[in-house]
Amino acid sequence: MRYLLGFFRNLWRGLDVVRRVLHLLLLLGLLALLVAALRGSIPRLPERGALVVHPSGDIVEQLAGAPFERALSEAQGERAPQTLLWDLTRAIRGAAGDARIQALLIETDDLSGAGLPALEELARAIGEFRAAGKKVVAHGSYFLQSQYYLAAQADEIYLDPFGFVLLPGFDRYRMYFKDAIARLSVDVHLVRAGKFKSANEPFVRNDMSAEERQESAAYLQSLWLGYRTGVGAARHLDPGAIDAYANGYPAAVRQAGGDLAGVAKSAGLVTALLTGAQLEQHMVELVGADTDRHGFQSVALEDYLRVLRTEERLHRGHGSAVGVIMASGEILDGEQPSGTVGGDSTTALLRQAREDADIKAVVLRIDSPGGSVFASEQIYREVQLLRAAGKPVVASMGDLAASGGYYIAAPADEIVASANTITGSIGVFATIPTFDRALAKLGVQVDGVGTTALSGTLRLDRPLKPEIEAILQASVDHSYSEFLQRVASGRRKTPAAIDAIAQGRVWAGRDALRLGLVDRLGGYDDAVHAAAKRARLAAGYDVRIIEPQLSFSEQLLLNARSAYSMVLHAAGLGESPLEAGLRSPLAPQLRPLQREVLRWQRLAAVPQHALAYCFCTVD
Repeated sequence: MRYLLGFFRNLWRGLDVVRRVLHLLLLLGLLALLVAALRGSIPRLPERGALVVHPSGDIVEQLAGAPFERALSEAQGERAPQTLLWDLTRAIRGAAGDARIQALLIETDDLSGAGLPALEELARAIGEFRAAGKKVVAHGSYFLQSQYYLAAQADEIYLDPFGFVLLPGFDRYRMYFKDAIARLSVDVHLVRAGKFKSANEPFVRNDMSAEERQESAAYLQSLWLGYRTGVGAARHLDPGAIDAYANGYPAAVRQAGGDLAGVAKSAGLVTALLTGAQLEQHMVELVGADTDRHGFQSVALEDYLRVLRTEERLHRGHGSAVGVIMASGEILDGEQPSGTVGGDSTTALLRQAREDADIKAVVLRIDSPGGSVFASEQIYREVQLLRAAGKPVVASMGDLAASGGYYIAAPADEIVASANTITGSIGVFATIPTFDRALAKLGVQVDGVGTTALSGTLRLDRPLKPEIEAILQASVDHSYSEFLQRVASGRRKTPAAIDAIAQGRVWAGRDALRLGLVDRLGGYDDAVHAAAKRARLAAGYDVRIIEPQLSFSEQLLLNARSAYSMVLHAAGLGESPLEAGLRSPLAPQLRPLQREVLRWQRLAAVPQHALAYCFCTVD
């Protein structure tokens, strides 16, 4: 017994020593990570080099999810699913006036997509860079539609000899589930206000209605006009040439014997066909060689942003400013993370702007399809309070500001939109599915008692009573009437005049201007200038993004992720097979189904069921 006790005592001591050693190693590792983060927070820039912009995933106006989770994923070597638009424009504009940056290289291969208004914001920033007398080069293994719009802004466009430029135009296709739902014996109860409010169509039809076909064709043609005009102006081509390329592509490919890259070169869409190695040599000739890295002198976007942020903190002033609040993503109740618009969280930011004496005007930047009517109403009220406090509010519309996204813009002093913004969709709907018939087929029956006529009437496993559906319809009609009143008040029109152009119909920005739904066409900078002018701010005013502050740990991890990522890749711990699989050619084909499932999953959490939402995604 004494021997066993001694054995376990020594074993415990040995394990305790191992624990202490591991604890020490962990602390040393964390200390090394901290030092790497602090030392790497201000990268060294070459005296003469190129800024390399390599967007990953979708270009968005606000990154989705918690900053800590995003930083951790990127630190582990995962490809970012989104790139922040304002990071791109900020870096490009900063580089325009930076003597150390002589050229801009745009790599588009990892860009999944972007809306036209976002691409227009990027085009303006690139135009300022070029106006500073600096060269812009774009390169891609291939160019899809969004990628090519961005590449077209460059002085030189280089395509891989085995690449292609594919411009299929814009389309709107949805999945229709009427027959599938019938086979599953599920009843979907949808009520709406607005004959163009097509949210319910996939559940009650097998095809697109005439109304939705009419409105979709109108705004898609408007977007295609905007695309052709933007690309044509950048490449000094007639917009008709872009149409001819898209419509004549099959014949041109046959005539070229399948040489896709040659077709793009012959059409004048690219400057030349270069391999990656040839492009690198061209960049060496432009900005010089980097002997340490065996390439050209360059700085990556993320590193250059850290330099800019450090310099901005050193020179940041105080005093009068225009505050900018981002309302990006679906509008949902309560506190919501970045990439969605929370009824509580967004109103808190608006309240912060109202209570800050330095903020003299506010730009509400909207990129949202809408969502909860109640959350939209909360934000609407807070915008009114801002104006009542004597602070002008200018709504700036991005890719999409429709339905609830238009609702929160309605009380602004001025609405500025891109000609290619998708907006309008002023309408309301509600939806409740019931599964009683499906359960009955499985032999499951539901029975019981309640205390009032309403007891058990909203259970998904029981039929929906006609009187409950009538209540839903009355509620939706009332919400629609309130929606019209709010828009009419903001637009200084009658509710009847708004009703005539509402009805859930979607409009492109250029048509919304004609109809009086927006005040002027322009971008983010135009909205900021308009807000400053309304507040009578003198030149040199500050522009401050009002957003939730990062904690110390989040900021530390954001600084440390680059160093950590390099360590992981050096150890061969990069992208997992699953992540690589998600980047396969099949992944984009599954995105519409994934998007539809996730969308309804989020909207199902809205307790009031009444939604002001635009199902107007453009592919």
